[in-house]
Amino acid sequence: MKSAMLAIVKKDLRSVTANKRLLSTLLIVPLVLTVILPSAFVLAIHFAPDDPDIQKLFELLPRSAKAESLEQTVAGLVLNYILPAFFLMIPIMTASVMAASSFVGEKEKHTLETLLYCPLSVKQIFRSKVLAAFLLSMLVSLASFGAMLLVLEAEIFFLMGTLLLPGINWLIVLLLVSPAISLIAVTLIVRGSAKARSMEESQQGAVFLILPVILLVAGQFTGILLLNAWILLGLGAVCALLAWLLLKKSMGRFTYEMLLKQ
Repeated sequence: MKSAMLAIVKKDLRSVTANKRLLSTLLIVPLVLTVILPSAFVLAIHFAPDDPDIQKLFELLPRSAKAESLEQTVAGLVLNYILPAFFLMIPIMTASVMAASSFVGEKEKHTLETLLYCPLSVKQIFRSKVLAAFLLSMLVSLASFGAMLLVLEAEIFFLMGTLLLPGINWLIVLLLVSPAISLIAVTLIVRGSAKARSMEESQQGAVFLILPVILLVAGQFTGILLLNAWILLGLGAVCALLAWLLLKKSMGRFTYEMLLKQ
């Protein structure tokens, strides 16, 4: 990677970490999804195991997903089936915060012309912007996973006297599905940022990207669709191929005229 590309990546990452409003948005939403919400599930399982909704959820599970007790079964369901779906949502939300401001932010700060004078082609600038947002989304996802696992395992151990090991689903989500979805979101939002006239207009595209993931999360809660390893592998392969095609197509159509158009 050229030093100029690395400089753009560092500049974009610093601009987010220096902005308290953006940084708080990046931290609060993953914290709610991966720490507060799972903790509420675990407490509900422990203190209200006879709740009709929990019993109904237990009945929907396949035999392979059931453990020795109801508490362990539902805790395992939350850890290995419901929470991985949240990690398809976090990269999109992170991308919508940073990638949406990639080029439209340069326009609003009147630094776009200076950026275009750097010794890089417009495609290299685009690649640098995509890489910066992608790295940030992956960093937030991995940090969220670490915090979630630490808090959830501690709560399960103290309340149930046991530990629940993450299933193979997590390996597929963190190494394949989540990066692929993140790259799709980043590519589309960065490309939209080049055409947008304001941050709000640039962020509108993220709403349509997150809708399918919300439906997928709803399917996990209702038991309509449980994401097993094979489904995740297929989803990851499709998303990885789509991400590569989108990135290649977007770079081919990215021009100076697109950036400078008002």
